[in-house]
Amino acid sequence: MSDSATILLVDDEPSVRESVQAYLEYSGDLTVKVASNAADAWELLEKIIPDVIISDIMMPEVDGYQFLEKLRDDFRFQGVPVIFLTARGMTSDRIKGYNAGCDAYLPKPFDPEELEAIVKNLLERRKVNEKSGSDSAKLEEIAQEIRELKQQLGQQQNNLTTTPPPIKIDLTPREKSVLDLVAEGLMNKEIAARLETSVRNVEKYVSRLFSKTGTNSRTELVRFALKHGLTE
Repeated sequence: MSDSATILLVDDEPSVRESVQAYLEYSGDLTVKVASNAADAWELLEKIIPDVIISDIMMPEVDGYQFLEKLRDDFRFQGVPVIFLTARGMTSDRIKGYNAGCDAYLPKPFDPEELEAIVKNLLERRKVNEKSGSDSAKLEEIAQEIRELKQQLGQQQNNLTTTPPPIKIDLTPREKSVLDLVAEGLMNKEIAARLETSVRNVEKYVSRLFSKTGTNSRTELVRFALKHGLTE
């Protein structure tokens, strides 16, 4: 794991805090902030947003379940993975933890190597989810731009007294189908599902459309197609 990550460890046992902090920080990839109870943890959380939170369940005043409930009610920490540490090993306790929104459950005594593996697995999963979310946002942005472009060009054509004749470009039936769906604002995965083909094939058709129209992006392609009557 190349990027450094911050872990918040909440446990009322000093020996657990010291040993876990020392073990996780040994490789240099992880920085561990420690708190002895939920109140101290919240003071830290006002200053940092950790990448993973490790919390004991059996703590004075505010237990781990109450702490987790408060975390999940705060939008800042809703996506932060939480690992429960506890002396309890009953199935009902684990189910309660998962229902409360924890991501992993490790009964004491535990192997620090197993804890480290869980932490790094959750970090990798979160990284993948964040990338997926970022890609989805970019695709939606492109789709919205295409929808706005169609609306603008439609208004421009309504204001024209004459419409320029369409450019003659030979498109195969499948290329025309892909072009129509691109103009609808659909992404490659959605087009593949609609046409019952693979995403790789859709990418191939889109690439051909770029080549035939001399365009370099989906927005340019739709603008060209609408302007020259290749799609509606």
